[in-house]
Amino acid sequence: MYIVAIGWAYVILMMAITASSIGKALAILIFLGVLPLALFVYAFDRPGRRRRRSVAVADEVADQGDAADSQSDQR
Repeated sequence: MYIVAIGWAYVILMMAITASSIGKALAILIFLGVLPLALFVYAFDRPGRRRRRSVAVADEVADQGDAADSQSDQR
């Protein structure tokens, strides 16, 4: 997935370098580079976000279980 994003960023960077003015170059970088790449990475990183969320929830549940266990030990 990241190789596609890197390739796209390279192509857009080359387009911006050859633009006739700074304003056009910035518009190309923002509207053809940054915004589409952000959307692409967000959309295709969905499994990673889901995995990180499930790990965080599992850690939270484990911490709650540990807290309950330590309370019973203190009595």
